[in-house]
Amino acid sequence: MGGRDGDTAYNLERTLQAIASCAADTDLLVFPETQLMGFADAQQLAEVAEPLDGPSVQAVQRALHGRKVAVLVGVAERAGGAFYNTSLLITAQGVVLSYRKTHLWPSERGLFQPGDRYVTALCNGVRVGLLICYDIEFPESARALGQLGAELILVCNGNMDPYGPVHRTAIMARAQENQAFAVMVNRVGDGAEGLVFAGGSAAIDPFGRPLFEAGREECRQVVELDLDLLRSARRDYDYLRDRRLLLCGEQREYADGRRELLIA
Repeated sequence: MGGRDGDTAYNLERTLQAIASCAADTDLLVFPETQLMGFADAQQLAEVAEPLDGPSVQAVQRALHGRKVAVLVGVAERAGGAFYNTSLLITAQGVVLSYRKTHLWPSERGLFQPGDRYVTALCNGVRVGLLICYDIEFPESARALGQLGAELILVCNGNMDPYGPVHRTAIMARAQENQAFAVMVNRVGDGAEGLVFAGGSAAIDPFGRPLFEAGREECRQVVELDLDLLRSARRDYDYLRDRRLLLCGEQREYADGRRELLIA
């Protein structure tokens, strides 16, 4: 999708329309990076950022009542006097998983604070982990999710020209080297300060093969994942089992199925 930077009302309306119009048997609907607020500048950020129980997130949750679909949506989060670029996995029951971007793009530094942990949770019986845009250019980010057992890596993306090919290569590599599915959903169209978003949303199988690649226009694509490929990819060799170097950090597991890896 395209969006408007700093225009929460417009972005939220389009998000709710997309939820309302998705097929009844949809399991998961994934949106681009900072979908609800866009890429707000320093002045806008203080005006549009919301806590995770703010009105925009509540509106998304209300839109899910009576439906089985889960939604992955990006927000500008306000917490404790700081701002975070955050992705939320939301169901009708509330926020299942919250992830704060750990690797900030240069223009984000000084606006947002980086997150301090990687997270996974169960969604429809599949262990999913979240990353945001620049995170996928660092193999350790996806490997942290792999170490937490991720079977599906979900990426809210806001990648712009001329860097589209970088993320195409990165998302295939992150899927292949962790033998997991990966889905990257990127913004399209124009943004503030002359940015042109590169599109190229993609779904990748555990062998690193594209299942679907979008172009540069708005679109909706339904992709069905064959979970048997997870077992096939790890049948003859298992990178996570065979590796000789573990990522450091405190690992936590919660009764609700969430797993975290805390980083320094």
